[in-house]
Amino acid sequence: MTSRFRIFSLVITMLLVVVPALSQDTKYQPKGPFIPTPECRAGDQSFLPLRPCSDEQIQAWRKDIRHWRFERLLRMGYSGSEYERPELKWTQSSYIQPQMMVEDRYFYDPVANKYTVDRYLDDLDKRYGGIDAVLIWHVYPNIGIDNRNQYDMLRAMPGGIAGVKQMVADFHRRGVRVLFPVIMWDQGTRDEGKANWEATAKVMAAVGADGVNGDTLAGVPRAFRTASDAIGHPLVLEPEGPPASDEGIMWNNMTWSYLEIPFTPYISHQKWLETRLMVNISDRWNRDKTDDLQYAWFNGVGYESWENIWSIWNGITPRDSEALRRVATMERALSRFLISQDWEPLTPTQRFGVFASKWPLGAETLWTVVNRNEFDVQGRQIELPDQTGLHYYDLYHGVELQPSREGNKVVLSFDIEGHGYGAVLATASLAASERDLMDKMKRLTERPLASYSHEWKMLPQQLVNIASTKPPVQSPRDMVKLPEADYVFRVHGIELEGGDEAGVDVQYPWENAPSRYHEHKVHIPALWMDRYPVTNVQFQKFVKETRYNPSDNGNFLKDWRDGNFPSAWDNKPVTWVALEDARAYCGWAGKRLPHEWEWQYAAQGMDGRVYPWGNDWDASAVPEPDKGRDLRGPDDVTAHPKGASPLGVMDLVGNVWQWTDEFQDEHSRTGILRGGSYYQPQGSIWYFPQAYRADEHGKLLLMAPSKDRAGTVGFRCVSDAQ
Repeated sequence: MTSRFRIFSLVITMLLVVVPALSQDTKYQPKGPFIPTPECRAGDQSFLPLRPCSDEQIQAWRKDIRHWRFERLLRMGYSGSEYERPELKWTQSSYIQPQMMVEDRYFYDPVANKYTVDRYLDDLDKRYGGIDAVLIWHVYPNIGIDNRNQYDMLRAMPGGIAGVKQMVADFHRRGVRVLFPVIMWDQGTRDEGKANWEATAKVMAAVGADGVNGDTLAGVPRAFRTASDAIGHPLVLEPEGPPASDEGIMWNNMTWSYLEIPFTPYISHQKWLETRLMVNISDRWNRDKTDDLQYAWFNGVGYESWENIWSIWNGITPRDSEALRRVATMERALSRFLISQDWEPLTPTQRFGVFASKWPLGAETLWTVVNRNEFDVQGRQIELPDQTGLHYYDLYHGVELQPSREGNKVVLSFDIEGHGYGAVLATASLAASERDLMDKMKRLTERPLASYSHEWKMLPQQLVNIASTKPPVQSPRDMVKLPEADYVFRVHGIELEGGDEAGVDVQYPWENAPSRYHEHKVHIPALWMDRYPVTNVQFQKFVKETRYNPSDNGNFLKDWRDGNFPSAWDNKPVTWVALEDARAYCGWAGKRLPHEWEWQYAAQGMDGRVYPWGNDWDASAVPEPDKGRDLRGPDDVTAHPKGASPLGVMDLVGNVWQWTDEFQDEHSRTGILRGGSYYQPQGSIWYFPQAYRADEHGKLLLMAPSKDRAGTVGFRCVSDAQ
C-alpha cells in the first residue's frame, strides 16, 4: 500500500544507497528500486533542456552498472537456484497481476451464493487482455472490526476452506496463478498459536494457493520459503516492495516496485541483478498508466493492474487498457528473451526520446522500444552492424522490415506513435509462436492507441433503498419518538487511505460523486427509534418464531451454542449478524433499519454535538475498551446511562457498531456502520479504525454474510411515525 510503504521505502533507500556506497567503487549506485541513468539524459530540472548522450557516455554508464552488478552478486554470495526450480518458474512469465478485493461484485454473487471467477476473468479478458496471476485480498481494510486474524478472515469466506479451494481451482482452470497476502503487522487480533510462516504455509497448502504477497514487507522473510518447502507445498514469495537487502532476491522470486518515472526510463534495480526476477510495477492511485507501462516494457517486467482499491474504483482508461493488452501480449510471447542475462538497456537508437533495451538470446535479438515523446516518431530508428542471413521484424505492427544498407551498417525504419511502443526481432527464421504473435499484433495495431479515449471516469454509487414502514397504531414499547426536523447532516468517512479523491467514501443521492466529506440539510419526518440496540433475547425470539436460518449461515450467531446465547448475555446487544440478518429481524418486527442521517440525528439532536452526551469525551459513558486478542463480549445495553443522547436514545457509541445504510456501485457494496465498538486491537495503525464521534462513519466492505458478520457489529431498528 503506497502510503504505508513510503516509510519502509525511505529506510530501504538509505540501505541500498548509503551502505553500498561505502564498499563499492561505482558512480551509479542504485536509488531504492531503480538504477539512475546517465546525467546527460536525466533532464530532471524542468528549466534545462533534455540532451542526448553520446555513445561513449552510454557505454561508460553501462560498464559502471555491470561492474556494480558483478561485485554486488559476488558480495552476496549469490545463488540463483530458486529460479531453476520447475515449480517456481511460472513467475518468469507472469506479467499481469491485479490485486483483487474479495468484495468485488464481479468475483462473488451473494444472491446465488457462489464465486463467479469466470465472470471476473472474462471482464479482464475483454477490457485489457486478461491476467497471468491474481492477488486475492481478503483482509485490510476490514480486519480489526473484531478479533478475527488474517487466517480467520480467509476461513470466513463463503464455503470456508473448501469453498476457497474450489475457487482457486477455478482460477487454475483458466491458467491463472493465485496469491494471497500475509500481513506480519497483524499481531493484535486472535493469536493463531504458531509462527506466521508456519500458519501461512499450512493455510495456503489447504486452499492450493501458488504464492503470498508480503503486505508492507520489503522482502518476505526466508522462513516462509523454509516453512512452505517443509510441508511439500512451496510458495512463491512476493514482497510489496523491493527486498530491503539484495540478498532477498535469492528467495523472493517476485516483487512489487513503486517508481517515479522520468523522461528517460530508469533501470529496475532488482531486475538488473537477476533478470529472471519478476517485478510488478504498482502505481494504484495513478489515473494515467502510460509511464508505468512504458517502464514495464522497457525493463521487461510486469504490471499490477489494480483497479478496485479498498472499494475505491480507479479504472484503467480505454487507451491504457489497449496499451496493456498489447504490451502483455508481446511479453507473454517473448518471455524467453526478457530473462536474457545479456540484457543491454539504453541500447543505441537514432531518434531523441525513443529508448530501447536489447535482449540477445543465442543467434536472435529482441529490442523493446518506447517513445517517450508525446508525438509520433517515424522513419530511421535503429542502426546495426550488417549481418548476413538475418531478417528483421516489426513485431508490434506484425510486418517484416526491409532494412536499408549503408556501408557496413543496416538501418531499421518503422513508425512508433506518441507515448507508444515498439518491438523488433532479428532472426534467421521465425518460430511458429512468433508468426502467431505477428498475426495477432497486426490485428491489434490496426487502430492507433491515440484513437482510444484516455479520459478517466469516476464510478457512480447508489444508495440502496430502505422501504418505509407502516406507522404503529400506538406508542411502541422501548422506542423513542424523534420529532420531525430539518437537520444539517454533516459527516465524514474514517478510511485510512484515498485522501479526498473522487471515489473515496460514499455518494449520497444529493451528491454528484463519492467523496470523504459531506454536508447537507435533510428533512427528517418524525420516526420511532429503538431506545437500545437489539439484544440477544430479542433476537432469539425472532429466530424461534420464524425459524430463521440464512442460506449463508457461516459465522451466524457465532457466540451462541445450540440456539442459545451465553449465560447472562440476555441484555447484551446481539452480534455476529449480517446486514441481511438485521433487515430480516426489523422486517419481522414491523420496522426497518435507520438511514444513517436518522441515526446521527438521534445521537446529536439539533445542536451538532460531538458525542451523544456532549462535546467532550467521557470514558464513563461507554464500555471500557478491550485491547486484548480475545473478544470479551459487549456490555449490557443499559449499562451506561450517561451515554444517553439529547433525544433519549441509549447505547449509541462505544459498545457495538450498528448497521445503517448500504451503498453499491458496479464493483462494490459497502455497509455504513455507526457508533464504534469496545474492541481496539493493538499494534498497528492499519486495523479498522473507530468512529466514536457523531460526525464520523465507518465503511465496511461487503462480500457475503459469512464474512460480513462480526463479533462487534449489531443494530437497532426504526419505524416511521404518522
